[in-house]
Amino acid sequence: MLLIVPGFAFSQTVTVQKDKGRIQGETLEGFEVTLEGNVDEVRTALIKFLKPVGKIKQTSDNITIQAPALNGIGYTNPIFALTKESGNKTSAWIGINPSGWNETEAKQVNHELEKLMKEFGVKFYRDKIQVQVDESVRAQQAVEKQQQRLSNENKMLTTKLEDNKREKIQLEKSLENNKLAYEELLKKIENNKHAQDSVAQAGEQIKKVVESHKEKQRKVN
Repeated sequence: MLLIVPGFAFSQTVTVQKDKGRIQGETLEGFEVTLEGNVDEVRTALIKFLKPVGKIKQTSDNITIQAPALNGIGYTNPIFALTKESGNKTSAWIGINPSGWNETEAKQVNHELEKLMKEFGVKFYRDKIQVQVDESVRAQQAVEKQQQRLSNENKMLTTKLEDNKREKIQLEKSLENNKLAYEELLKKIENNKHAQDSVAQAGEQIKKVVESHKEKQRKVN
């Protein structure tokens, strides 16, 4: 989460500038927006953005939009687009060859192209931020899942602790009962020993009496 959140610490303002472009040696009029990103991602995003405008034809140098439709109005002349990388930024440009347009149409189209580039720049940044949003949501879901797992684990451990406490109490009671039974058995063994000694003494006395009677019996004649 700490790695993702800083991506939202800045705000982007998209500025569209009127600028010229060169395609196949001709100077064209149009509008440019400079974005933070490499040329591949900007070009890919631009092509995707322009697909609803008309039929796109790509070359290594430029993008041509045939039979463009802007704000519900279709045109026969093509529109051109370029991307150019400079450091960690890339410029996206869109424009027309004014020689093929009458003044009214050129003014109308340029107005729409300026708005189009503004929309593209805003969408480009919003889409990039959406990636950060999605990453943050996934991170949040992972944290929530981890929290739930730890919460369930805590409940399980708490239950085991309560069971352990009850078992400890039962074992302590059993140990105390065992101690009492042990002491009682010792007393019984001691008493038994005394009883055995008494019985042994009585047996010796009785044995002497028996011998005495036998001796008297032998003396009878």
